[in-house]
Amino acid sequence: QVQLVESGGGLVQAGGSLRLSCAASGRTFGTNAMGWFRQPPGKEREFVAAISWSGGRTDYADSVKGRITISRDNAKNTVYLQMNSLKPEDTAVYYCAAMAASWRTENRIPSSYAYWGQGTQVTVSS
Repeated sequence: QVQLVESGGGLVQAGGSLRLSCAASGRTFGTNAMGWFRQPPGKEREFVAAISWSGGRTDYADSVKGRITISRDNAKNTVYLQMNSLKPEDTAVYYCAAMAASWRTENRIPSSYAYWGQGTQVTVSS
């Protein structure tokens, strides 16, 4: 089992920045690929970014490329999501997720992830 706790969400103006953190505990965090998803109000959960266990592979949704960076610190069992140039359409509940694998090509699919956090709200005002 891997337990995930997100933090760092909040209210920010358009153009601002936030850094989300996801602290993991439980089984070996360093062997899990990690992902961030988000669920805007009234919409389906969507992929944001993913990172392999080593950090050597990353993947981003087209809508966030160039504005959002995923990273991890395996010594701290933490994965981060640095979000810059935020837009109102980035408003959503952001979820951290862990795969039961070091990486999968289907990293954009929620069902590829075995563990999920409770989510943190990000609200971007215009």
